[in-house]
Amino acid sequence: MSLTTDPAAVKPARTLNVKMLQQLSLVALLLVVWIALGVSTETFATQGNITNLLRQTAIGGVLAIGQTFVIITAGIDLSVGSVVAVTGVTLALLASHGMPLIPAIFLALLLGFGIGMINAFAIHRLGLPPFIATLAMLSVARGSALLLTGGQSISMPSSGFTRFSTTNVGPVPSLFVVLLLVALVGWVLLHRTRWGRYVFAYGSNKEAARLSGVNIGAVVFFVYGISSLCAAIGGILVVSRIGVGVPTAGTGYELDSIAASVIGGSSLFGGEGGVFGTILGALLITTIANGANLLGIDPFWQQIITGLLIAVIVYLDQLRKRREG
Repeated sequence: MSLTTDPAAVKPARTLNVKMLQQLSLVALLLVVWIALGVSTETFATQGNITNLLRQTAIGGVLAIGQTFVIITAGIDLSVGSVVAVTGVTLALLASHGMPLIPAIFLALLLGFGIGMINAFAIHRLGLPPFIATLAMLSVARGSALLLTGGQSISMPSSGFTRFSTTNVGPVPSLFVVLLLVALVGWVLLHRTRWGRYVFAYGSNKEAARLSGVNIGAVVFFVYGISSLCAAIGGILVVSRIGVGVPTAGTGYELDSIAASVIGGSSLFGGEGGVFGTILGALLITTIANGANLLGIDPFWQQIITGLLIAVIVYLDQLRKRREG
C-alpha cells in the first residue's frame, strides 16, 4: 500500500485553508476598525449608528453577492448600478400609475433579470468581453432610466412600502434581514447545488469545464441573471429607503460591489469566491465610509482607501497563484 499523498487531494484542502485564513483575517481587520472607531468617536458604538451601518451595508451587500457569482466565472458586471436606477424608477412609475405594489415589484425584478439575460447573450452568443458588454448596458440602462422619468424623481405613493426600510425584525433592521435572506439563497446556490459547482468549474478552467460536459452557455446566463436580479432587489430597497425612484441612483455601486467581492476573497482570475466573505467586504467598505463621516474626514479618502485595499488584495492573490503554479 502506497503512503504517497495524492496531490489532487492536497490542493483543494490547501485552497480551503487559505480561504478560511483570508476570511479570519478580514474578520480580525473589521474588529480592529470597529474597536478603533468605538474608542475614537462617541457615536460609532451607539445603537442608532450600528443600525444605520447595517442598513447602509444591506443594499451594497445584495449587489455584491450577485457580483460574486459573476467574478467567480472570471467575469465582471459593470451594469449593476444602472440596473438599480432603471428598476427603481420602473417600480415607482408603475406604483404611481396605480399598479398594486406586489405586481409592480415583480415586474421590476423581471426587468432586472431580463437585463442580465441581455448581458449574457452579448457575452456568450455575440462574443463580447464581459467588460464591454456590461459597460454598454451601464450606459443603456442609465439612459433608459433618465428617458423614462425625463430626468425627474418619481415619488412612491405607498407610505407602507417606504416605512419598511425603517422597521426592524427584533434588533436587526429589515433591510439587513433581506441581505441575510439573499445571502442564504446565494450560499445554497453556490455551495449546495450542481449549478454552483458548474460556476466554480467554469471560473477555474472554462475549456476543461466544457470538455467535462458543463453547459458553459447556461452558466453564463445563470450568473449574469443572478447579478442583475440582485441589482433589481437593490433598486427596490433603494426606493423603499428614500421613498422615490431616482434615475441617477446607484451611481458608483458597480465599483463598490466589485470591491466588496474582491476584498471578501473573490479572485478576479476566477474560480474563487464566497458569500460570507463578500458580506464581510461590504461591511468593511460601509464601516470605512461611516467612520470617515464620524471623524470628519474628507469622504474622498474613502475611495482612496477602498482602491488601495483592492490593489493590495489583488496583488497578494497574484503572488499566491504564482506560488501555487
